[in-house]
Amino acid sequence: MSLGRAAAVTNPGDLSAVQVGSEGVLLVRGEDGVLRGFFNVCRHRGHELLECGAADNRRAIKCPYHAWVYGLDGRLKGAPRFKHLPSSDPVHEGLVPVPTTEWHGWVFANVSGSAPTFHEHVGNLEDLITPYGPERLEIGATHEYEVAANWKVIVENYHECYHCTSIHPELCRVTPPSSGDSSEPTGLWVGGSMDLMAHAQTMSISGESKGVTIPGLDEGRRRQVFYYGLFPNLLISPHPDYVMTHRLQPLAPDRTRIECQWLFPPEAIARGGFDPSYAVEFWDLTNRQDWQACEAVQRGVSSRGYRQGPLAIEEDNVHQFQTMVAGGYLQGGAARPVAPVRRAGSIPAEGGPSGE
Repeated sequence: MSLGRAAAVTNPGDLSAVQVGSEGVLLVRGEDGVLRGFFNVCRHRGHELLECGAADNRRAIKCPYHAWVYGLDGRLKGAPRFKHLPSSDPVHEGLVPVPTTEWHGWVFANVSGSAPTFHEHVGNLEDLITPYGPERLEIGATHEYEVAANWKVIVENYHECYHCTSIHPELCRVTPPSSGDSSEPTGLWVGGSMDLMAHAQTMSISGESKGVTIPGLDEGRRRQVFYYGLFPNLLISPHPDYVMTHRLQPLAPDRTRIECQWLFPPEAIARGGFDPSYAVEFWDLTNRQDWQACEAVQRGVSSRGYRQGPLAIEEDNVHQFQTMVAGGYLQGGAARPVAPVRRAGSIPAEGGPSGE
């Protein structure tokens, strides 16, 4: 699961506590420069080591309850009035680790410990994201939303533009809704592309870019926008001049918090008077159109009168996502998505699990 950008834990001693479902994860940058993850739980009485959502920089990790101290590597360093504690006591093992990975400037955690290796998880998305160099991009803006819809409804909406002509007039002026194609993933992700109109340089209200093209992109990537959903909760949208992400945090079966970030090349941010609003305003408008639709879908699928209908060919990525999730319910872990459909007509729906 994505925990956000690694920028919050760049320097030795940086700490950041993140909520992951019902769990808390403490991210720690060690003196050796390695980023580690631990369950945000003291080995003594279980008090949180750092309040979730908070960040700090310390030479050690100190529990605020009884002042037990851990090194930045998680090992127990001190426990007041416990000198008699035998060296064989399990608490000496220190904090319980959470497998953590840095990937292109994002942090991912395997909280269950049962996920495949990150290399297997990401598959060939690595090759598609690498040209944009997200690890060197800088955050230009962050918006947070709370949407009254299940996280899967939101992901399904992200993965199709069949609805675009109905609710996104501004988007349709800079990209043809029926353009682009679906990718063939080898990892646990789904996605595809859309083309820019001839007059458009990027996704903005006017189609004009007020930034800098990401260095090294080929001509094809300069004329397309991509939409990749890395299971379970990170949506990555590379543009010619910025990368936008949506990080989803389920709060309840019908409520999701979304952190939307816009990442720009440092060459753009360093320019005098750079203003990211040309990208932010466009997507904030589009986001809010989508959230309204997702909330209406949530109310609809919660009705006893709801019956799943067929999917259009433009919803093939939705079909891929649904089969991936459904496979996860059946097998205990998310299944690699089926190959995208390359034919006219409609796709039988899986009866997507959108209300759990």
